[in-house]
Amino acid sequence: MVLNYIWIAFFVIAFVVALVRLVFWGDLEVFPAIINSTFDSSKTAFDISLGLTGILSLWLGIMKIGEQGGVINLFSRILGPLFSKLFPDIPKGHPVTGSIFMNLAANMLGLDNAATPLGLKAMEGLQELNPRKDTASNPMIMFLVLNTSSLTLIPISIMVYRAQLGAAQPTDVFVPILLATFFSTLAGIITVSLYQRINLLNRTILLFLGGTSLLIGGIIYFFTTLGRAQIDAYSTTFANVFLFVIIIGFILAGVRKKINVYNAFVDGAKEGFQTAVRIIPYLVAILVSIGVFRASGSMDFLIQGISSLIDWCGIDNQFVGALPTALMKPLSGSGARGLMVDAMSTYGADSFVGRLACIIQGSTDTTFYILAVYFGSVGITKTRHAVPCGLLSDLAGILAAIFICYLFFN
Repeated sequence: MVLNYIWIAFFVIAFVVALVRLVFWGDLEVFPAIINSTFDSSKTAFDISLGLTGILSLWLGIMKIGEQGGVINLFSRILGPLFSKLFPDIPKGHPVTGSIFMNLAANMLGLDNAATPLGLKAMEGLQELNPRKDTASNPMIMFLVLNTSSLTLIPISIMVYRAQLGAAQPTDVFVPILLATFFSTLAGIITVSLYQRINLLNRTILLFLGGTSLLIGGIIYFFTTLGRAQIDAYSTTFANVFLFVIIIGFILAGVRKKINVYNAFVDGAKEGFQTAVRIIPYLVAILVSIGVFRASGSMDFLIQGISSLIDWCGIDNQFVGALPTALMKPLSGSGARGLMVDAMSTYGADSFVGRLACIIQGSTDTTFYILAVYFGSVGITKTRHAVPCGLLSDLAGILAAIFICYLFFN
Protein backbone atom coordinates (compact mmCIF):
# COMPACT_ATOMS: atom_id res chain seq x y z
CA MET A 1 0.00 0.00 0.00
CA VAL A 2 2.81 2.44 0.86
CA LEU A 3 4.53 1.72 -2.44
CA ASN A 4 1.24 2.49 -4.20
CA TYR A 5 1.07 5.95 -2.60
CA ILE A 6 4.72 6.66 -3.36
CA TRP A 7 4.30 5.58 -6.97
CA ILE A 8 1.30 7.88 -7.43
CA ALA A 9 3.16 10.74 -5.69
CA PHE A 10 6.06 10.51 -8.15
CA PHE A 11 3.73 11.14 -11.08
CA VAL A 12 1.55 13.80 -9.42
CA ILE A 13 4.51 15.81 -8.10
CA ALA A 14 6.27 15.53 -11.45
CA PHE A 15 3.18 16.80 -13.27
CA VAL A 16 2.70 19.76 -10.92
CA VAL A 17 6.36 20.78 -11.11
CA ALA A 18 6.42 20.43 -14.90
CA LEU A 19 3.21 22.47 -15.23
CA VAL A 20 4.68 25.27 -13.12
CA ARG A 21 7.82 25.28 -15.26
CA LEU A 22 5.75 25.43 -18.44
CA VAL A 23 3.21 28.09 -17.36
CA PHE A 24 5.41 30.43 -15.31
CA TRP A 25 8.85 29.89 -16.82
CA GLY A 26 7.89 29.08 -20.41
CA ASP A 27 9.91 25.85 -20.34
CA LEU A 28 8.80 24.06 -23.51
CA GLU A 29 11.25 21.21 -23.04
CA VAL A 30 10.03 19.80 -19.73
CA PHE A 31 7.05 17.75 -20.95
CA PRO A 32 8.93 16.28 -23.94
CA ALA A 33 11.69 15.34 -21.49
CA ILE A 34 9.17 13.62 -19.22
CA ILE A 35 7.60 11.64 -22.05
CA ASN A 36 11.02 10.69 -23.41
CA SER A 37 11.98 9.49 -19.93
CA THR A 38 8.99 7.11 -19.89
CA PHE A 39 10.20 5.46 -23.10
CA ASP A 40 13.82 5.37 -21.96
CA SER A 41 12.93 3.98 -18.51
CA SER A 42 10.66 1.31 -19.99
CA LYS A 43 13.44 0.21 -22.30
CA THR A 44 15.90 0.22 -19.41
CA ALA A 45 13.56 -1.96 -17.35
CA PHE A 46 13.29 -4.49 -20.15
CA ASP A 47 17.04 -4.43 -20.78
CA ILE A 48 17.70 -5.06 -17.09
CA SER A 49 15.31 -7.99 -17.05
CA LEU A 50 16.78 -9.35 -20.28
CA GLY A 51 20.27 -9.02 -18.87
CA LEU A 52 19.19 -10.82 -15.71
CA THR A 53 17.79 -13.79 -17.66
CA GLY A 54 21.11 -15.51 -18.21
CA ILE A 55 22.39 -14.68 -14.71
CA LEU A 56 19.17 -15.88 -13.09
CA SER A 57 19.24 -19.08 -15.12
CA LEU A 58 22.87 -19.73 -14.15
CA TRP A 59 22.51 -19.13 -10.42
CA LEU A 60 19.13 -20.73 -9.94
CA GLY A 61 20.54 -23.73 -11.76
CA ILE A 62 23.50 -23.82 -9.36
CA MET A 63 21.11 -23.39 -6.43
CA LYS A 64 19.02 -26.33 -7.63
CA ILE A 65 22.16 -28.51 -7.62
CA GLY A 66 22.97 -27.32 -4.10
CA GLU A 67 19.42 -27.99 -2.97
CA GLN A 68 19.38 -31.54 -4.31
CA GLY A 69 22.97 -32.09 -3.14
CA GLY A 70 22.13 -31.20 0.46
CA VAL A 71 24.25 -28.02 0.68
CA ILE A 72 21.28 -25.75 1.38
CA ASN A 73 20.12 -28.05 4.20
CA LEU A 74 23.64 -27.96 5.66
CA PHE A 75 23.59 -24.15 5.76
CA SER A 76 20.14 -24.28 7.30
CA ARG A 77 21.37 -26.43 10.19
CA ILE A 78 24.45 -24.26 10.78
CA LEU A 79 22.49 -21.01 10.78
CA GLY A 80 19.49 -22.43 12.60
CA PRO A 81 20.25 -20.92 16.05
CA LEU A 82 20.71 -17.39 14.69
CA PHE A 83 17.93 -17.45 12.11
CA SER A 84 15.50 -18.88 14.63
CA LYS A 85 15.91 -15.58 16.50
CA LEU A 86 15.90 -13.15 13.54
CA PHE A 87 13.32 -15.18 11.57
CA PRO A 88 11.18 -16.82 14.29
CA ASP A 89 8.39 -17.65 11.80
CA ILE A 90 10.65 -19.88 9.67
CA PRO A 91 10.53 -23.53 10.77
CA LYS A 92 13.77 -24.79 12.26
CA GLY A 93 16.04 -26.36 9.65
CA HIS A 94 14.00 -25.12 6.67
CA PRO A 95 16.05 -25.01 3.41
CA VAL A 96 15.19 -21.34 2.81
CA THR A 97 17.66 -20.31 5.52
CA GLY A 98 20.47 -21.63 3.34
CA SER A 99 19.24 -19.54 0.41
CA ILE A 100 19.08 -16.47 2.63
CA PHE A 101 22.66 -17.05 3.78
CA MET A 102 23.94 -17.42 0.21
CA ASN A 103 22.25 -14.18 -0.82
CA LEU A 104 23.67 -12.24 2.13
CA ALA A 105 27.15 -13.69 1.56
CA ALA A 106 27.08 -12.62 -2.10
CA ASN A 107 25.99 -9.11 -1.07
CA MET A 108 28.82 -8.85 1.47
CA LEU A 109 31.35 -9.62 -1.24
CA GLY A 110 29.85 -7.13 -3.69
CA LEU A 111 28.72 -9.92 -6.03
CA ASP A 112 25.55 -8.15 -7.20
CA ASN A 113 25.02 -10.39 -10.22
CA ALA A 114 25.02 -13.44 -7.97
CA ALA A 115 23.11 -11.86 -5.09
CA THR A 116 19.97 -10.99 -7.06
CA PRO A 117 19.09 -14.51 -8.31
CA LEU A 118 20.00 -15.98 -4.93
CA GLY A 119 17.72 -13.42 -3.27
CA LEU A 120 14.86 -14.21 -5.63
CA LYS A 121 15.27 -17.90 -4.85
CA ALA A 122 15.12 -17.13 -1.13
CA MET A 123 12.03 -14.98 -1.60
CA GLU A 124 10.28 -17.82 -3.42
CA GLY A 125 11.06 -20.10 -0.48
CA LEU A 126 9.69 -17.53 1.97
CA GLN A 127 6.53 -17.20 -0.13
CA GLU A 128 5.92 -20.93 0.22
CA LEU A 129 5.76 -20.39 4.00
CA ASN A 130 3.62 -17.27 3.70
CA PRO A 131 -0.03 -17.88 4.69
CA ARG A 132 -1.22 -14.65 2.99
CA LYS A 133 0.17 -14.73 -0.53
CA ASP A 134 -0.47 -11.05 -1.35
CA THR A 135 0.94 -9.72 1.95
CA ALA A 136 4.60 -9.54 3.01
CA SER A 137 5.34 -11.85 5.93
CA ASN A 138 7.64 -10.93 8.82
CA PRO A 139 10.55 -13.06 7.52
CA MET A 140 10.17 -11.49 4.06
CA ILE A 141 10.45 -8.01 5.52
CA MET A 142 13.50 -8.85 7.64
CA PHE A 143 15.15 -10.45 4.61
CA LEU A 144 14.35 -7.50 2.37
CA VAL A 145 15.68 -4.94 4.86
CA LEU A 146 18.90 -6.95 5.26
CA ASN A 147 19.24 -6.65 1.49
CA THR A 148 18.47 -2.94 1.33
CA SER A 149 20.93 -2.18 4.13
CA SER A 150 23.50 -4.08 2.04
CA LEU A 151 26.36 -4.96 4.38
CA THR A 152 29.24 -4.82 1.88
CA LEU A 153 32.75 -5.95 2.73
CA ILE A 154 34.32 -5.40 -0.70
CA PRO A 155 33.00 -2.34 -2.69
CA ILE A 156 35.21 -3.11 -5.67
CA SER A 157 33.01 -1.39 -8.29
CA ILE A 158 33.15 1.96 -6.48
CA MET A 159 36.93 1.76 -6.24
CA VAL A 160 37.10 1.02 -9.97
CA TYR A 161 35.04 4.14 -10.76
CA ARG A 162 37.33 6.23 -8.56
CA ALA A 163 40.39 4.89 -10.36
CA GLN A 164 38.86 5.67 -13.76
CA LEU A 165 38.13 9.25 -12.69
CA GLY A 166 41.68 9.92 -11.55
CA ALA A 167 41.56 9.48 -7.77
CA ALA A 168 45.03 9.53 -6.24
CA GLN A 169 44.01 6.72 -3.85
CA PRO A 170 40.89 5.00 -5.23
CA THR A 171 40.76 2.73 -2.18
CA ASP A 172 40.73 5.49 0.43
CA VAL A 173 36.94 5.16 0.78
CA PHE A 174 37.12 1.44 1.58
CA VAL A 175 37.14 1.76 5.38
CA PRO A 176 34.51 4.56 5.48
CA ILE A 177 32.15 2.51 3.28
CA LEU A 178 32.63 -0.55 5.47
CA LEU A 179 31.76 1.47 8.58
CA ALA A 180 28.76 3.21 7.01
CA THR A 181 27.22 0.02 5.61
CA PHE A 182 27.68 -1.72 8.98
CA PHE A 183 25.66 1.01 10.73
CA SER A 184 23.02 0.81 8.01
CA THR A 185 22.64 -2.95 8.51
CA LEU A 186 22.60 -2.62 12.28
CA ALA A 187 19.88 0.04 12.06
CA GLY A 188 17.86 -2.21 9.73
CA ILE A 189 17.99 -5.17 12.11
CA ILE A 190 17.02 -3.03 15.09
CA THR A 191 14.17 -1.28 13.25
CA VAL A 192 12.58 -4.49 11.97
CA SER A 193 13.02 -6.15 15.35
CA LEU A 194 11.15 -3.30 17.04
CA TYR A 195 8.29 -3.58 14.53
CA GLN A 196 8.13 -7.37 14.87
CA ARG A 197 8.89 -7.43 18.61
CA ILE A 198 11.97 -9.59 18.20
CA ASN A 199 14.09 -9.73 21.34
CA LEU A 200 17.64 -8.71 20.41
CA LEU A 201 18.95 -9.04 23.97
CA ASN A 202 19.58 -12.77 23.79
CA ARG A 203 22.89 -14.57 23.76
CA THR A 204 22.75 -15.84 20.19
CA ILE A 205 22.09 -12.47 18.56
CA LEU A 206 24.49 -10.62 20.85
CA LEU A 207 27.24 -13.11 20.02
CA PHE A 208 26.50 -12.72 16.31
CA LEU A 209 26.55 -8.93 16.40
CA GLY A 210 29.67 -8.94 18.57
CA GLY A 211 31.40 -11.46 16.33
CA THR A 212 30.46 -9.50 13.22
CA SER A 213 31.83 -6.32 14.78
CA LEU A 214 35.13 -8.06 15.54
CA LEU A 215 35.28 -9.49 12.01
CA ILE A 216 34.71 -6.08 10.46
CA GLY A 217 37.28 -4.56 12.79
CA GLY A 218 39.80 -7.21 11.74
CA ILE A 219 39.10 -6.65 8.05
CA ILE A 220 39.46 -2.90 8.50
CA TYR A 221 42.81 -3.35 10.26
CA PHE A 222 44.07 -5.80 7.60
CA PHE A 223 43.23 -3.56 4.67
CA THR A 224 44.66 -0.45 6.32
CA THR A 225 48.05 -2.22 6.27
CA LEU A 226 47.88 -2.70 2.47
CA GLY A 227 48.66 -0.40 -0.42
CA ARG A 228 46.19 0.58 -3.12
CA ALA A 229 47.26 -2.08 -5.63
CA GLN A 230 47.20 -4.79 -2.95
CA ILE A 231 43.68 -3.84 -1.80
CA ASP A 232 42.38 -3.96 -5.38
CA ALA A 233 44.08 -7.29 -6.06
CA TYR A 234 43.04 -8.93 -2.78
CA SER A 235 39.45 -7.73 -3.02
CA THR A 236 38.93 -8.89 -6.59
CA THR A 237 40.72 -12.21 -6.10
CA PHE A 238 38.93 -13.09 -2.88
CA ALA A 239 35.49 -12.28 -4.31
CA ASN A 240 36.00 -14.35 -7.46
CA VAL A 241 37.63 -17.28 -5.67
CA PHE A 242 34.73 -17.36 -3.21
CA LEU A 243 32.24 -17.34 -6.08
CA PHE A 244 33.88 -20.20 -7.94
CA VAL A 245 34.33 -22.23 -4.75
CA ILE A 246 30.54 -22.04 -4.32
CA ILE A 247 29.98 -23.38 -7.85
CA ILE A 248 32.51 -26.21 -7.48
CA GLY A 249 31.29 -27.06 -3.97
CA PHE A 250 27.68 -27.35 -5.12
CA ILE A 251 28.63 -29.53 -8.08
CA LEU A 252 30.76 -31.86 -5.94
CA ALA A 253 27.96 -32.08 -3.38
CA GLY A 254 25.63 -33.17 -6.17
CA VAL A 255 28.13 -35.77 -7.34
CA ARG A 256 28.46 -37.05 -3.76
CA LYS A 257 24.68 -37.42 -3.53
CA LYS A 258 24.73 -39.24 -6.90
CA ILE A 259 22.18 -36.94 -8.51
CA ASN A 260 22.10 -36.02 -12.19
CA VAL A 261 23.90 -32.69 -11.82
CA TYR A 262 23.27 -31.56 -15.39
CA ASN A 263 19.52 -32.19 -15.24
CA ALA A 264 19.29 -30.49 -11.86
CA PHE A 265 21.01 -27.43 -13.30
CA VAL A 266 18.65 -27.30 -16.28
CA ASP A 267 15.59 -27.57 -14.04
CA GLY A 268 16.79 -24.65 -11.96
CA ALA A 269 17.74 -22.62 -15.03
CA LYS A 270 14.18 -22.93 -16.34
CA GLU A 271 12.95 -21.29 -13.14
CA GLY A 272 15.42 -18.46 -13.74
CA PHE A 273 13.92 -17.67 -17.13
CA GLN A 274 10.38 -17.64 -15.73
CA THR A 275 11.41 -15.36 -12.88
CA ALA A 276 13.06 -12.89 -15.27
CA VAL A 277 9.83 -12.61 -17.26
CA ARG A 278 7.70 -12.14 -14.11
CA ILE A 279 9.63 -9.13 -12.85
CA ILE A 280 9.39 -7.06 -16.07
CA PRO A 281 6.08 -5.27 -15.17
CA TYR A 282 7.37 -4.38 -11.70
CA LEU A 283 10.63 -3.01 -13.07
CA VAL A 284 8.80 -0.93 -15.67
CA ALA A 285 6.49 0.52 -13.01
CA ILE A 286 9.22 1.61 -10.60
CA LEU A 287 11.79 2.82 -13.14
CA VAL A 288 9.29 4.85 -15.18
CA SER A 289 8.02 6.66 -12.07
CA ILE A 290 11.57 7.50 -11.01
CA GLY A 291 12.45 8.68 -14.52
CA VAL A 292 9.44 11.00 -14.61
CA PHE A 293 10.32 12.42 -11.20
CA ARG A 294 13.86 13.17 -12.32
CA ALA A 295 12.95 14.58 -15.75
CA SER A 296 10.42 17.03 -14.29
CA GLY A 297 13.12 18.71 -12.23
CA SER A 298 11.52 17.69 -8.93
CA MET A 299 14.77 16.20 -7.69
CA ASP A 300 16.64 19.46 -8.43
CA PHE A 301 14.07 21.52 -6.52
CA LEU A 302 14.30 19.15 -3.58
CA ILE A 303 18.09 19.50 -3.41
CA GLN A 304 17.92 23.30 -3.67
CA GLY A 305 15.36 23.44 -0.87
CA ILE A 306 17.50 21.28 1.41
CA SER A 307 20.56 23.41 0.67
CA SER A 308 18.70 26.62 1.53
CA LEU A 309 17.39 25.12 4.76
CA ILE A 310 20.86 24.02 5.81
CA ASP A 311 22.26 27.49 5.06
CA TRP A 312 19.48 29.07 7.12
CA CYS A 313 20.34 26.81 10.06
CA GLY A 314 23.98 27.85 9.85
CA ILE A 315 25.22 24.29 9.33
CA ASP A 316 28.24 23.48 7.18
CA ASN A 317 26.77 22.62 3.79
CA GLN A 318 29.66 21.16 1.85
CA PHE A 319 27.94 17.76 1.96
CA VAL A 320 24.94 19.08 -0.03
CA GLY A 321 26.68 18.38 -3.34
CA ALA A 322 26.47 14.65 -2.59
CA LEU A 323 22.78 14.70 -1.59
CA PRO A 324 21.52 13.86 -5.12
CA THR A 325 23.28 10.51 -4.78
CA ALA A 326 21.76 10.05 -1.32
CA LEU A 327 18.23 10.87 -2.45
CA MET A 328 18.48 8.79 -5.61
CA LYS A 329 20.02 5.75 -3.91
CA PRO A 330 16.74 4.33 -2.47
CA LEU A 331 15.06 4.86 -5.85
CA SER A 332 17.49 3.75 -8.53
CA GLY A 333 20.86 2.05 -8.28
CA SER A 334 21.94 3.04 -11.79
CA GLY A 335 20.67 6.58 -11.23
CA ALA A 336 22.62 6.87 -7.97
CA ARG A 337 25.69 5.44 -9.67
CA GLY A 338 25.39 8.05 -12.41
CA LEU A 339 25.03 10.83 -9.84
CA MET A 340 28.07 9.51 -7.97
CA VAL A 341 30.13 9.66 -11.15
CA ASP A 342 28.74 13.13 -11.87
CA ALA A 343 29.75 14.32 -8.38
CA MET A 344 33.30 13.06 -8.88
CA SER A 345 33.46 14.58 -12.36
CA THR A 346 32.12 17.95 -11.17
CA TYR A 347 33.92 18.36 -7.85
CA GLY A 348 36.86 15.99 -8.34
CA ALA A 349 37.32 12.36 -7.34
CA ASP A 350 39.41 13.37 -4.32
CA SER A 351 37.14 16.21 -3.22
CA PHE A 352 35.01 15.98 -0.09
CA VAL A 353 31.83 15.76 -2.19
CA GLY A 354 33.33 13.17 -4.54
CA ARG A 355 34.38 10.93 -1.68
CA LEU A 356 31.11 11.39 0.19
CA ALA A 357 29.10 10.41 -2.91
CA CYS A 358 31.13 7.19 -3.09
CA ILE A 359 30.61 6.41 0.60
CA ILE A 360 26.86 7.03 0.29
CA GLN A 361 26.72 4.82 -2.81
CA GLY A 362 28.29 1.97 -0.84
CA SER A 363 26.50 2.52 2.45
CA THR A 364 23.10 1.12 1.46
CA ASP A 365 21.22 -0.43 -1.45
CA THR A 366 18.32 0.51 -3.71
CA THR A 367 15.28 0.04 -1.47
CA PHE A 368 12.48 0.56 -3.99
CA TYR A 369 14.22 -1.42 -6.74
CA ILE A 370 14.77 -4.37 -4.39
CA LEU A 371 11.24 -4.05 -3.04
CA ALA A 372 9.75 -4.01 -6.55
CA VAL A 373 11.85 -6.90 -7.86
CA TYR A 374 11.79 -9.19 -4.82
CA PHE A 375 8.17 -8.68 -3.85
CA GLY A 376 7.08 -8.48 -7.48
CA SER A 377 8.68 -11.84 -8.26
CA VAL A 378 6.29 -13.58 -5.83
CA GLY A 379 3.22 -11.36 -6.28
CA ILE A 380 3.38 -9.41 -2.99
CA THR A 381 1.24 -6.24 -3.16
CA LYS A 382 0.84 -5.37 0.54
CA THR A 383 4.29 -4.47 1.86
CA ARG A 384 3.33 -3.63 5.49
CA HIS A 385 6.31 -2.07 7.31
CA ALA A 386 8.93 -3.02 4.70
CA VAL A 387 9.16 0.48 3.21
CA PRO A 388 9.58 2.49 6.45
CA CYS A 389 12.10 -0.03 7.80
CA GLY A 390 14.06 0.00 4.56
CA LEU A 391 14.07 3.80 4.39
CA LEU A 392 15.13 4.13 8.04
CA SER A 393 18.01 1.81 7.29
CA ASP A 394 18.90 3.97 4.28
CA LEU A 395 18.74 7.10 6.42
CA ALA A 396 21.05 5.58 9.02
CA GLY A 397 23.54 4.63 6.32
CA ILE A 398 23.46 8.09 4.73
CA LEU A 399 23.84 9.92 8.06
CA ALA A 400 26.68 7.57 9.03
CA ALA A 401 28.32 8.19 5.64
CA ILE A 402 28.19 11.99 6.15
CA PHE A 403 29.57 11.79 9.70
CA ILE A 404 32.32 9.33 8.73
CA CYS A 405 33.32 11.39 5.71
CA TYR A 406 33.73 14.47 7.92
CA LEU A 407 35.76 12.32 10.32
CA PHE A 408 38.09 10.95 7.63
CA PHE A 409 38.33 13.65 4.96
CA ASN A 410 37.27 17.08 6.26
